[in-house]
Amino acid sequence: MSTQPIPRRARSLRSIGVTSVALAATAALVLTGCSGGTSGDDVAVDGDFSGETLTIAAAWSGAEQKNFEAVLGAFEDATGAKVDYTSFGDNGPTYIQGQLEGGTPPNVAVLGQPALMQSLAENGDIQPLGDSVKSAVEKNYAQSWLDLGSVDDELYGVWFKGANKSTMWYNADIYDEAGASEPEDWDDFLTQLGLVSDAGYSGISIGADVGWPLTDWFENVYLRTAGPEKYDQLTRHEIPWTDPSVKEALEVLASLWGTDLVQPGGDQRDFPTSVTEVFGADPEAGTVYEGDFVAGNIADDGSSTVGENALFYDFPAVNGSAPAVMGGGDVAVQFTDDEATSALMEYLASPEAAEIWVPNGGLTSPNQAVDTSLYPDDVSRQIAEALTGAEVFRFDMSDLTPSAFGGTPGQGFWQEMIAFYQNPSDIDGTMQRLEAAAAAAY
Repeated sequence: MSTQPIPRRARSLRSIGVTSVALAATAALVLTGCSGGTSGDDVAVDGDFSGETLTIAAAWSGAEQKNFEAVLGAFEDATGAKVDYTSFGDNGPTYIQGQLEGGTPPNVAVLGQPALMQSLAENGDIQPLGDSVKSAVEKNYAQSWLDLGSVDDELYGVWFKGANKSTMWYNADIYDEAGASEPEDWDDFLTQLGLVSDAGYSGISIGADVGWPLTDWFENVYLRTAGPEKYDQLTRHEIPWTDPSVKEALEVLASLWGTDLVQPGGDQRDFPTSVTEVFGADPEAGTVYEGDFVAGNIADDGSSTVGENALFYDFPAVNGSAPAVMGGGDVAVQFTDDEATSALMEYLASPEAAEIWVPNGGLTSPNQAVDTSLYPDDVSRQIAEALTGAEVFRFDMSDLTPSAFGGTPGQGFWQEMIAFYQNPSDIDGTMQRLEAAAAAAY
């Protein structure tokens, strides 16, 4: 299971020319826990499908595949069906296209790219959810997830897995030494970073040798300052990057990036090193921002322990903004319209399915009905509750835009955010260059 986020851009659907919606495959928390939760005896599935074989494909391999196969095993026990799993790794779009061309699509696929779901729906390759599956989704998921699983107001997807990229990680030992605490909002966030700085550490470490961590910063701030509707409009380039809402978000970022609260040399530092600067054997900074996959980087380093001195708080509210999460996820879609396939989809929309995997770690479920006490530790539970409890959820903006703008090193969104990081006073110039790059790419 990958814990490094850098390869996520390679998984974008931009390679098949779909630019209205896209999403990188998620990197999961590396957390271990005891097995437990639901079994086949506890799963309520309508129908006896003995003798039938279903096929399902997803990106997961290794430990993730083992956990997902346990989920499928409970469905087999409850229904008598046999479910064959195939891992397509990072090649989801290519695999699905090949199966369609060969006339052998799986019954169900779990996709890390909603653009592929949209393309498949528009081409008539996947089926809209039947009434029973739709009822389960409407019962167990927040409206944001229903919207993200819909194409032209028709529900096609069941979001089985989510990722929270609105997590601010901090070294509790350093915070305690500095007398700092988890902030109430952005202004308090700057105050707490100041206390850390006064204690002899940098307030925050940022890895900005490439642009994607900086675009994630912008997306979180923009979601809070502009709100979800404008977030969607900017994502689709329905409003220009010279819009006043963009200026407001850049001004908020400049209130941090333009100060000595940030560890020097960020534009020469990669993301994993920024984590080590906070949680390594000889930490230089107190805080680092990125998604829930930071836990994996911390575990790989081995100098700090997630849940002990390595903790996180939600990305700070700005100007009284409501709780919001920017992140990613994996969505199940069905290619065939039959009772057994629909039963499997309805099962994946149930809390019982997720509750088989959840105790083992590595799954953050967007299903609001999942028993969060089953998460293996307080940190994974906190991440999941922030994801399901957020009033607003939006996917990573840069992964929803054309690759020439949002996913290519050295140009577009990535490059202009590096330039802005290097010179946070150039707000107007940054907006103009972003708009020129967007206009050329869309």
